[in-house]
Amino acid sequence: MALDWMPRDNTLKDHELIGREHFGTEAPSVIYEERPVVDEAGKPVDGLASAWIWLNNPAQYNSYTNDMVKGVIAGFQRASSSRHVVATVFAAVGDKAWCSGGNTAEYAAYYSRRPHEYGDYIDLFNRMVDAILECRKPVICRVNGMRVAGGQEIGMATDITISSDMANYGQAGPKHGSAPVGGSTDFLPWFLSMEDAIYNCVSCELWSAYKMKYKGMISKVLPVLKRNGEWVRNPLVRTDTYVEDGEIVYGEPVGADRQAAARELIAQCTTDFELVDKEIDRLVWRFANLFPNCLQTSIDSIRAKKRFFWDATKSMNRHWLQANMNNEAWLGFNAFNTKKITGKDVIDFIKFRQLLAQGHPFDEALAEQVIAKPKS
Repeated sequence: MALDWMPRDNTLKDHELIGREHFGTEAPSVIYEERPVVDEAGKPVDGLASAWIWLNNPAQYNSYTNDMVKGVIAGFQRASSSRHVVATVFAAVGDKAWCSGGNTAEYAAYYSRRPHEYGDYIDLFNRMVDAILECRKPVICRVNGMRVAGGQEIGMATDITISSDMANYGQAGPKHGSAPVGGSTDFLPWFLSMEDAIYNCVSCELWSAYKMKYKGMISKVLPVLKRNGEWVRNPLVRTDTYVEDGEIVYGEPVGADRQAAARELIAQCTTDFELVDKEIDRLVWRFANLFPNCLQTSIDSIRAKKRFFWDATKSMNRHWLQANMNNEAWLGFNAFNTKKITGKDVIDFIKFRQLLAQGHPFDEALAEQVIAKPKS
C-alpha cells in the first residue's frame, strides 16, 4: 500500500547540542577529527567514519584543564549524534602520556582553598565521565603512554582499551592529596579482583600494560618501539610468566641489573603507533559489520554495571572533593606543583601525621612544617 499521501519532512535534523567552540589545535586543547572507516584491505569506506577525540596537552602529560574537560564533553556529544560515525576513539597527542589526570598546576594555583569553585569544576568532570558512558557509539581508548590518576578514571569509563606496551597504569590520589573517587573506586572492582582493586587504588604503584592485560583490565597490548625495521617489546618489563614469592606473576619491571641496558635499547629505537592504529582500524571495521542498534544495546547493557555504582556515588563524592580542597588537597596539590622549586613532589607524611596526632590546627603553620622549602 502506497503511503505517499502522508505528510513527510525529509530534511535531516541537527542533533548536536554543542558546537565547535570547545575544540582547538593549540595546546592545551581538545582536537576533534573524523577518519574514514577502512575495510580489511585498508581501503576507505565512503560515508562512514570514526570520531577521534584527542587530549592535546603533551607538555603536561595530557592533563586536562577546565577548558579541556569542556572539549571532551563536546567531542563525545558530537560523536554520539553524528549519523555517519561508527565508533569513537579517545586518544592523546605524543608518545609519553595518554592522560595524567587533572591539571595539577590549575588545581594548586586556582582551585585550592576555593572549594565552591572546585565543586563547579567537579560538576564538569562528572559530566565528562557521563559523556563517555552515555556515548551512543562504542568508545575505544587508544593508550599511547601513562594512564594514571584521573586519566585512569576517564580511561576506565571507555569500552575497550588498545594500548602501547610502553604505557603504565595506576592511581596517585592518596599520595598527592585526593582520592580516586572520580570513577576508579566505582570501576576498578569490575576490572580486577577486590583485593587487586584496593591495592591498585591506594598503593599508587604504576602497573605495566602487560600486567594490566594479564589481570584482565585491558584488551590489547602492542609494541611501539622499532629498531632497524623490527618491532621491539618494552625492554623495561618482563613478558614471561614466572614465580616470585610463591605467586605466579607477569608484566613486572625487570631487575635493576637490566634497567640500564633496557634504557640504552630504548634510546636506539623510534616510536611508531602503526600496530596500535591498525588494531583500532580492525576493531572499527568489526563494529561497522554489526547491526548498530544491537551493537549499542549490548554495550550499554554492560556499561550499566559500571554506571550503577558511578551514578550512586558521583554526587556524594563531588561534595567530598569540594570540601577536600580546604584540606589535604591544598597541601598535596601545592607540594606537587612546587616540586621544581623544592625538589619534592609530596609532603612530609610522617611529620604531618605527628602534627595531627598532637591536635595541631590545619593551618599555614602546619603547611610550613610539612611542605618542603625552596632549594637554596
